[in-house]
Amino acid sequence: MALDADRLRALHAAKLRALTRDALGFELGEVSGTDDGALAVVTGTETTVVCLAQERTERALGGALALAVRAGCDNVHVFAETHSGVLARRAACFEPAPVVWQIEGAHATVAEAAARPTEPPPPRVPELVALLGAAGVEVTVEHGVITGEVEGLEVARIVAAATGGDTAPGDAAHAGATDEDSTEWQVEVGVGAHDREAFSLLHADEPTPEAIRRVAEVVRAHRSPGASPHPLNRLSAARWLRAFLIRRPDLVGAGRLRASSSPLPRGGPKEPAPAVAYGLTPDGRRLVVVVCVGIDLNVVPFAADARLFLDPDAELVVALPRRDAHDVISNMSARLRRPAQIVEVDDRWSAITSSNS
Repeated sequence: MALDADRLRALHAAKLRALTRDALGFELGEVSGTDDGALAVVTGTETTVVCLAQERTERALGGALALAVRAGCDNVHVFAETHSGVLARRAACFEPAPVVWQIEGAHATVAEAAARPTEPPPPRVPELVALLGAAGVEVTVEHGVITGEVEGLEVARIVAAATGGDTAPGDAAHAGATDEDSTEWQVEVGVGAHDREAFSLLHADEPTPEAIRRVAEVVRAHRSPGASPHPLNRLSAARWLRAFLIRRPDLVGAGRLRASSSPLPRGGPKEPAPAVAYGLTPDGRRLVVVVCVGIDLNVVPFAADARLFLDPDAELVVALPRRDAHDVISNMSARLRRPAQIVEVDDRWSAITSSNS
C-alpha cells in the first residue's frame, strides 16, 4: 500500500536526520520533508544546507543550491541513492563544490563523479532523413535518435522496425556493424510514443510522407501566433523556444546555433526539461546555450553539465523568458567556476512570427 503524502514526507525527514547524524555529526532541528526528499539548514559556527534526494534525484542539486543562496551559505551536502555520480559531476562545476553522498543502507560515503557521458551515433538512413526533410519538419539528432519536429515538438521518429517504440540506436543497431546492417528502420508518426503507436494502428494504410505532413500541419497551427491554448502549444516549451532562438541566434549573442543533445537522454514530450543548442558567436567563439521555460531551480546545474558534455571550453548561456529570470538563477550561476551568462528573452517570443524572426 502506498504511503500517504504526509507520512512519506515525515519518513524522508527522518531519513535525512539519521544520515546527517551519521555522516556529519549534526543534529538537525527543523527539517522540511517533501515528496522528493527533504531539506534542512544547520545553523551554528558554519551554516550548512543538507538535502535528501529520494525521488527525481538528478534534479536535487538545484534545490539544495537555491536554499544555500537564500541562507547565504557555501556548505551544501546532498545525500542520494541514485544518480549520485551525476550529481557529483555537476557539483564539481561549482565553487565551492557541494558534497554529494552515496547512500548505502543506513550509511553514506562521498560519491565519485560520473564520467562525461557519450552518445551513440545515429543510424545511417539517409533516405529516411530525406523523407523527414521533404515533409517540411526540422530534423534533429539527440543521443543517436533521429526525430522530425515542428517548432520543437516531435511529430515523427526513426525507429528500429523490429522493435518499434522508443528503441534507440545504442540498444539495437549499434551493437556492431553486422547488427546495424541487418536492422530495418522506419518512420513512425505522432507526438510521443503512445501517439505514434495509436497513429500506426489507426492510419496504417496512409503513406508516411502524407501522414507526417498532416500531423505537422496540425501541430504548426497550434504552435503559431494567436493560437488558442491547447495541449500542443504547452508541450516541450523549452524546445519551442530553442527552435525560435536557432532562427534568431542574435538574441543570445550567437552567430549561428544548432540543436544539440542534453547530458542525459530526455523523456517524453510531457516531461518538462531544458533544451540545449550549440554554436558560434559572430567572432567565432564556441557557445553552449541552455534554454528553459518556467522557473526551474535545476537549470544552472543542468547547464553546467551540458557544457561539460558538449564542449568544456565553450562559453555558456542560459536563456529563459524574462518572467522566469528569478534572481536565484543568476545567483546560482555566479557560484559556477565559470559563470554562465543569463539572457532574458521577451515573454512574447511565442507570438513572434517566423517572418519577423
